[in-house]
Amino acid sequence: MADSNPPAAFDIEKPDCFYLGREYDLEKKVVLPDRYVMYDARDLTTHGVVVGMTGSGKTGLCIALLEEAAIDGIPCVILDPKGDLTNLLLQFPDLDPRHYLEWLDADDARRKGLSPEQYAQQLSDSWRKGLADSAQTPDRITRLKASSDQRIYTPGSEAGLPLSILGAFAAPKAKMPREELTQKVAATATALLGLTGLSADPVQSREHILVSQLLMNAWQDRRDLDLPRLIREIEKPPISSVGAYSLETFFPAKDRLKFASALNNVLASPTSSTWTMGEPLDLASMLYRAGRPQQLIFYVAHLDDTQRMFFTTLLLEEMLAWTRRQPGSANLRAILYFDEVFGYLPPHPANPPSKGPLLTLLKQARAFGVGVLLATQNPVDLDYKALSNAGTWFVGKLQTDRDRARLLEGLESAAAEHGALTNRAKLDGVI
Repeated sequence: MADSNPPAAFDIEKPDCFYLGREYDLEKKVVLPDRYVMYDARDLTTHGVVVGMTGSGKTGLCIALLEEAAIDGIPCVILDPKGDLTNLLLQFPDLDPRHYLEWLDADDARRKGLSPEQYAQQLSDSWRKGLADSAQTPDRITRLKASSDQRIYTPGSEAGLPLSILGAFAAPKAKMPREELTQKVAATATALLGLTGLSADPVQSREHILVSQLLMNAWQDRRDLDLPRLIREIEKPPISSVGAYSLETFFPAKDRLKFASALNNVLASPTSSTWTMGEPLDLASMLYRAGRPQQLIFYVAHLDDTQRMFFTTLLLEEMLAWTRRQPGSANLRAILYFDEVFGYLPPHPANPPSKGPLLTLLKQARAFGVGVLLATQNPVDLDYKALSNAGTWFVGKLQTDRDRARLLEGLESAAAEHGALTNRAKLDGVI
């Protein structure tokens, strides 16, 4: 829970706390200079939701949380669909205007009637004043740079660090309960078939059922699969029956060849070559390097909708698998931050492949010290039953009555889940 502290000489470097700024008096509409908002990092193990319209400060708040986590040595997995989170790497401890000059937009300077050099100086002065106004010094930027590393991954592109996604569908590293393995198989099959444009209904689609059977067969034998091997197994499966039917009755060879060809087209496409380059998606080796915690930024703005869903599902499944391998903890061990969850956790009956692993993380990650932080500007398109697992809600300005009403319903549901009551009228007025 956020805590306000009155002493003027308050230490914002309290261990296991995130400094979020000074308190704001809603009635007087003023910042209280001697009251500081400290967020207990352990509260994020019950997860957080950030909701607000464009320009309400969602990304700024979340960057502050991620930077505080980095200062405390907590690794983060950051899913960046819009490209805003790459700015985490712009850290200038000396606030030298020359650093800003390298990155600023000359057209922005021109529109302000300034030369690039003048605009760079203005930005430097603004940052220096902003730090001072928030009871911070440039030394905190130095601490941030010294505490962790930031790495930008661009699956399907060489613009950043590439990832080998189509190269391997690795078997789970540890034995999993049947139910968990089935969920991982289904999500992987759904995401993969999404790349081909084929139906991905786990019950009705024979393509989905066959891929699921092949993945299950390989993973139960602790065999890794890659896409070329999977394509070959679709042609000549290592199984002879599916359910009560023989393989040939269920999915004749000539039809399997057409299906294998569709997947092979994905593999053979020049645009897919970068999906097999780079390091494998393995959080066990990625979250720490040489003992240093990492902030892993997965930039996916360049992908189309099916590719983005494919990668997001695999990343969430990998996050879930890594989480389950950790020992239990009451302290915050790692953060998963999703910068825009719109479309990935929709209300029932919508069920995209990303929803299963994300819902499971919201239900189970707390026991392992892993916090999930979700942000959106679309409060109507959220599964609030799933979000009732979230213990912290950060709410910014909302544009429409419909958005506010839907959010208030979600807050009431979350409060009831935790055995608390809400004053709807007061919350509505504040929002």
